[in-house]
Amino acid sequence: MDKSRIEKLRLSIKEEGLDALIVASPMSIFYLTGAMIHPFERMWLLLVRADGRDTLLANKLFVFEETGIETLWHTDNDDAPVVLCAQLDGVSKLGTERDLTAKYIVPVLENCPGITISVSTAVDDLRIIKDDEELDRMRASSKLNDEVLEYAFSNVRKGMTEKELAAYVKEGFEQRGASGESFGAIVAFGANAADPHHGTDNTALKEGDCVLIDMGCVWKGYCSDMTRTRFYRSATQEQQEVYEIVRRANEAAKAMIRPGVRFCDIDATARDIITESGYGEYFTHRLGHGIGLTEHEPEDVGPANEHPVKTGMVFSIEPGIYLPGRFGVRIEDLVIVTEDGCECLNSDTRELEII
Repeated sequence: MDKSRIEKLRLSIKEEGLDALIVASPMSIFYLTGAMIHPFERMWLLLVRADGRDTLLANKLFVFEETGIETLWHTDNDDAPVVLCAQLDGVSKLGTERDLTAKYIVPVLENCPGITISVSTAVDDLRIIKDDEELDRMRASSKLNDEVLEYAFSNVRKGMTEKELAAYVKEGFEQRGASGESFGAIVAFGANAADPHHGTDNTALKEGDCVLIDMGCVWKGYCSDMTRTRFYRSATQEQQEVYEIVRRANEAAKAMIRPGVRFCDIDATARDIITESGYGEYFTHRLGHGIGLTEHEPEDVGPANEHPVKTGMVFSIEPGIYLPGRFGVRIEDLVIVTEDGCECLNSDTRELEII
């Protein structure tokens, strides 16, 4: 357990004028305490108070290592929201993570007169900035991801299905000691690649298809995520041109990253290249997303986010062009914001390759 994280959170709570904050995300609780639980429908909450009286609220079914924080145990015979309400003595201004559900919010409002509840991003704000140990784990996760990508592409063969290629991704991670995939790999051949979140299926590979792989793994708790698009046996002139546009958008966006630059301006740099090339309507998603303990974290790299980037942030840069019924191209890298630019975590080539 890194006690400094909770103390930083407590300082943020005080700055927000809160008496206490309910941490509801299991991954945020892990980040703050080192205890990892998948609670399903049962209560698993961390109450962090401005006065220092912190409490973990846990069902006796859970087993986890000692955290140094007082644990209040309950069972399935207890009314969990009532157990929570009983811990809110002296609290008038209560913050919650966005993960806290109405199952708990409504009873607090009904049974704790005088309490006001507001959503706080204090934990997200801490998790957004990675420390040196977190960054090293993310570098290792992406390095492993690069290796498995090449392993998967080396097994591409005519007639294989998307699911068969996805199985090589999973196998590659298992062989190299990853604790799992950060998400189920998206493998898309040909026209299927025009769907950014295509569900990998039994489509068979044929000559002239694009082969898109979007994949990531978990290494010592930290996620990686990358996408590469290659072409099987041949690529048309249009496929080559679209690929080059996406590659230029990827490189241009990364080139402008540095502390103080706004996320929306990074997005615009890539989006403008695609739009000016005549494909703007076919770039249908944000440019990127934060990543760390989970595959998608704040902040979005998108048109609506005017926040500036900060040193220690990690996020994806993933422009794409998706032509319905024909093909799609996406090139995705992860970057760490450094003091004077960014460090790209992926070393795999971005040049067009025909396999």
